[in-house]
Formats: sequence, C-alpha cells, structure tokens
Amino acid sequence: MKTRLHFVAAAIAVLATNAASGQSAPRFTLEVEGGPLWQTRNDVRIPNNASATAFSLVDLAGRGPWTAWRAYVTWSIDDRRELRLLAAPLSVTETGVPDQLILFGGASFAPSLPTTVTYKFNSFRLTYRWRFHHGTRWTWRVGGTAKVRDAKIALRQGVTAAEKIDVGFVPLLHIAGDARLAGPWRFTVDTDALGGGPGRAIDASLKLAYDAGDRWRFAAGYRTVEGGADVDPVFAFAWLHSAVLSVAKRF
Repeated sequence: MKTRLHFVAAAIAVLATNAASGQSAPRFTLEVEGGPLWQTRNDVRIPNNASATAFSLVDLAGRGPWTAWRAYVTWSIDDRRELRLLAAPLSVTETGVPDQLILFGGASFAPSLPTTVTYKFNSFRLTYRWRFHHGTRWTWRVGGTAKVRDAKIALRQGVTAAEKIDVGFVPLLHIAGDARLAGPWRFTVDTDALGGGPGRAIDASLKLAYDAGDRWRFAAGYRTVEGGADVDPVFAFAWLHSAVLSVAKRF
C-alpha cells in the first residue's frame, strides 16, 4: 500500500510541477485502467525438484474474477520520444481444499483441509520508447522496459504455513501501435514482452479508444499477462486475462 501511495504522490508532484512552470513541454498523460481478472493457468512447484509437489493455483484458488488495476504516467519528451512509468499491483487471497498432499516450500499441506492461498504479482516498470513510424493511419513506437517484479506465493493450513517471495529485475522489449479509425475512434495495441532461456514474460493489451477532445481518452478492451520461470528454486507459470476500462487525461 505504501508503494502505491508513493507512486500516486510522485505522479501528482510531477504533474503539478509541470503545470506550475507554465511551459507547453514536457507533456504528460495520466492513465488509470481497471477491470475484472481471471486466471486460466497458474502452475507451481517450489522448490523445482522431487522434494515438492507440482500443483495448480487455479484448482486451489479458483479462476476468479478478481479486481485488477494499474496506472501509467507518460512524459512526452518531444514529438518522438517518451518515458512511461507503470504501477500494476495484484494480490489475490482465497481459500480452497486441495485434493492431494502438497509439499510446498519445505512444508506439508494435507488433502481435504481448507487451505488459504495468497498470490501476489506486483509489477513496476519504466519504459523508454521512440516513435519510428507515423503514417496516415498507424503510429508505431518501439523501446525497452525495465521491470521490477514483486511476487509472492503463500499457503497456510492451520498452523502450517510456507511462502516463496521473489523480487527481481526483468528487461523487456516494448512495442505499441495506435490506428486512427473513423472520427475520434482509435485502435491501440501495447506490449511488453521477452522470452528465452528458463522463462518468459508477456503483457499485452488491445483496446478500442475514443478521444473526447484533445485532453481526454476513454478506452475498453482486453489485456493478457502470461509467463513464468523454470529454474531450480521455482517453477511457476501463469496466464491471466482482464476485461479493462481506462481513462487518460493529458496535461
């Protein structure tokens, strides 16, 4: 919660500083997105060896839906370059009943007993992107994203508890497109992704947007987040889906 408040406070401070300066540049956009989220895959084995059980958090915690939200602050450095800051917190806690013995994080969880599951996957990112194409219909940007992942999987059954916390840095490639449709309507695609080696990460959205004048944009669409890692300490792969609404204000 403190991290979220710090992010919002920093965004407001930056916007207020820019407004007070009276300058037309730099230009900022604040966008907030939210909606219901489902999971269709969330497979776990911790540690990733014979001492632990491979099990599904979908089976144990359900498919959802849960509420997810994120916020962006984008600084248009000039007509072609942008910096974008993202905060995307996600935390789910549910109670399920395992149908098998689960060995997780050095603890044993018996079948047929209520078990509390916590799944946290907070994502904080800084993206630099460059507009490389500006045509009559499509505008395309490409860049790189520095992502900090704050993740946790925890199980609790009575007095027995175990958890795996994973905080780390992930570099991603970024590509985004904006297609002008009829009148104020737009179609947008936005992706941070990278794959290879022991894992991958994909965060992509498709939205239909409406520009209400020069300052406001409203949008609706679909977002998917997929990926994970297959390394000695952890095997964890998830596939999440969201129906999203967003509002953006330009300053």
